Amino acid sequence: MTGRRQRPTPEPEGLRVGLTYDLRSEYLAAGYDEVDTAEFDQPETIDAIAGALEGLGCTVDRIGSARRLAARLTAGDRWQLVFNLCEGLRGFGRESLVPALLDEWDIPYVFSDPLACALTLHKGIAKQVVRAAGVATPDFAVIGAGDDPAAIALPYPLFAKPVAEGTGKGVTTASRASTAAELRATCSDLLTRFRQPVLVETYLPGREFTVGIIGTGPVATALGTMEVHLGPAADPGVYTYDNKEHWEDRVTYSMLTDPGLRAAVEDTALAAWRALGCRDGGRVDIRLDAGGEPNFLEANPLAGLHPGHSDLPFICRFQGIAYTELIRRIVASAAARAGLTPPSPP
Repeated sequence: MTGRRQRPTPEPEGLRVGLTYDLRSEYLAAGYDEVDTAEFDQPETIDAIAGALEGLGCTVDRIGSARRLAARLTAGDRWQLVFNLCEGLRGFGRESLVPALLDEWDIPYVFSDPLACALTLHKGIAKQVVRAAGVATPDFAVIGAGDDPAAIALPYPLFAKPVAEGTGKGVTTASRASTAAELRATCSDLLTRFRQPVLVETYLPGREFTVGIIGTGPVATALGTMEVHLGPAADPGVYTYDNKEHWEDRVTYSMLTDPGLRAAVEDTALAAWRALGCRDGGRVDIRLDAGGEPNFLEANPLAGLHPGHSDLPFICRFQGIAYTELIRRIVASAAARAGLTPPSPP
């Protein structure tokens, strides 16, 4: 057993940052399909993040996937900070793998720890935690193989989606069920296709928002709140996987400017973010109920960072925040937690 490793102080030219990510094209080439890889990154995203980090004076080492990180760690490679984007491929702990490896080697990293990553991935358990913290969230049940969805004692319409997927995977117009027969059919399909439980919750008829957040714990702040507007060409009434994948022709976005509603939505999002233990940067999705009250839907502690079409950069663009400044704020939050010197504004 070796003693605790001493963290190196930053070199004058800036932090040496490792970059971990799952590249969508690599998984597609290996035989995985478009849905399997929906959460993985495009080369433009990796290029943009690396360019922003280098513009902030950091030295960037493109590591790649969790398996490549493991090989590099066992070979003796180290970094002062790792900028982690890895979503993983299998299981409820898939987003926790890279943070867990880095914790074991005592290397600081950007974004949430293994517990928060696993907790937020499982939407049912995440809802239990935020509800216990006093945050409003729709009534729900989790349906597993062999369970009868019709036995759920919740009023229709109900909304069903895989319990541990992101990017709208498994969300279609059939997700909104108005009868027990519709709910049975949707749950059966989702259980078969995704091989995981199904979250069934009260359908909220109100407006839908996503809140961009920077920071950790009590110092976390909202960057702004963006509203999702489904256009005439969109799947109606539901922010489906297809709507997200083909947003250019189906969806428009705008910033929420009403001060009272914005404060209520962002207070709800920040309360959920803190209750779930999320760190550094990400998003929280909020929807209004029939009475116009904000309700927590889910948290994304590994939010997409494609500069052209991811929600968090969208929010920053609306707010006049440059992409490099977004990356700087995320890294500054992680550096402050790790006792490292944060990068200065360019």
